[in-house]
Amino acid sequence: MKRWMSTLATVGLVVSGLALAGPAAAGGGRQGDAELTRWAQDTWGSLVAMTDEETGLPADNITGDLQTPSAYTSPTNIGGYLWSTVTARDLGIIGADEARSRMSATLDTLDGLERNDASGMFYNWYSPSTGEKLTTWPDSGDPVYPFLSTVDNGWLAAALRIVREADPALAVQADALYDSMDFASFFDPAGAAGLPAGTNRGGFWDEVPPECSVAAPMYNGSGETAYYTCHHYDTTVSESRIATYLGIANGQITATALYGTHRTMPPGCDWAWQEQLPQGKYRTYDGVEVWEGAYSYDGMSFVPSWGGSMFESLMPDLLVPESKWGPKSWKLNHPITVAVQKQHGLDEAGYGYWGFSPASDPFGGYAEYGVDIAGMRSDGYTSDVEKTDVDVDRPGCSVGTNPAPEFGDGVVTPHAAFLALPYDRRGVLRNLEGIEDDLGAYGPGGFYDAVAVKSGTIAERYLSLDQSMIMAAIGNELTKDKLKDYFVDREMEKLLRPAMRQQEFSSSWGAGGNGHQG
Repeated sequence: MKRWMSTLATVGLVVSGLALAGPAAAGGGRQGDAELTRWAQDTWGSLVAMTDEETGLPADNITGDLQTPSAYTSPTNIGGYLWSTVTARDLGIIGADEARSRMSATLDTLDGLERNDASGMFYNWYSPSTGEKLTTWPDSGDPVYPFLSTVDNGWLAAALRIVREADPALAVQADALYDSMDFASFFDPAGAAGLPAGTNRGGFWDEVPPECSVAAPMYNGSGETAYYTCHHYDTTVSESRIATYLGIANGQITATALYGTHRTMPPGCDWAWQEQLPQGKYRTYDGVEVWEGAYSYDGMSFVPSWGGSMFESLMPDLLVPESKWGPKSWKLNHPITVAVQKQHGLDEAGYGYWGFSPASDPFGGYAEYGVDIAGMRSDGYTSDVEKTDVDVDRPGCSVGTNPAPEFGDGVVTPHAAFLALPYDRRGVLRNLEGIEDDLGAYGPGGFYDAVAVKSGTIAERYLSLDQSMIMAAIGNELTKDKLKDYFVDREMEKLLRPAMRQQEFSSSWGAGGNGHQG
């Protein structure tokens, strides 16, 4: 007998109402709660369809008809599936026994996966059906050089924290896995060039790779040699900050790591390659001087991400109470980031819809979408198929070559809109209703991954990462941030919150922004 019901059977019970017993099923909810619950039910159906019943490992993606999952998965995919399972239980979509059975299967498989012994970290690609570490790419047969990713291990570890609190019966197993992961192995105490404190590398290989690498004794003192990426994660507004938070919470790295990343690149013409010349000031935290720079958009000031996408800015906020713990930093920056994305989509570009993040390309493959002017990378993530690059003046340094562009076929990514729920609920609901009803970018597993709004071309595919972000966002909205409650414990708060509380970004609504929902 199978460990749990098939996708269609499960979804059928949900739709008929038999499985709804949690908070979202209760009457008297806010307007839009029923719609959010329906979206969560369908989204969960896609995650069920892409997860192997024996291993409990989700595929990276699945076709829009929920029939053909990919033959590879990653630690982030696995972590997202675990917190999505907790969310499905808390919303009453599945029962506690099914949730425990699913998570137990995943944890059992994780126990047996091949890892890097010196760090306890997981490799980046495994087979969902067997759990084998991939050394050849399933689609092409090209070689895979096994890599240990900082951010991917961060998301898996974050999910293990959630599981241990959400289901006490699984706490010992989840804890053992979590405690074996040493985030000091990624943290370079010397930091990146031009930064005042240590910061994470992008990850490492444990054998010599063909790519650019830096051979060094592993940073955690194990004595093993690691072949680190040539780049650091050196920007503050990045999804990679989840690994920094975990390293601090575990006592594996110092809290000054929060100051070892760029808010923007420094001011001046030496850094004039960046998208805008920033405004701001230097501030000192715990003896570390930090350039608190900001970019501007329609009068608003904000700390940008590297590419200008929503998930870089807001994915960690799904689990970490950033707005609460960072009253002078994230509490300002998050809603302004949402407003920038919204105004770009509705007003500047005139797409009629908004929400831009890396996702499936409606015309095939995968692409990086964002608001170019809101990212540090000068040729950043663009918001349309034509890859319209914005290039503004950098006063005193260079003259912009495309300061007032005409945008083409904009590509909106529904998961990016869901991330904005805490900051513009009404605007998000209105936006997503249009994407579903007017653009038709909705299928049996919920919102398709992306849609080009002008041509109406839809990426009829589901990515487990994007679906798990949707599950987390809806779950937080309907359960008053239970995922954050599971994630945070007293030790994390004691070590991390004081460092976050003292940060002061140069973010401001200014004359152009108003901060209201709509």
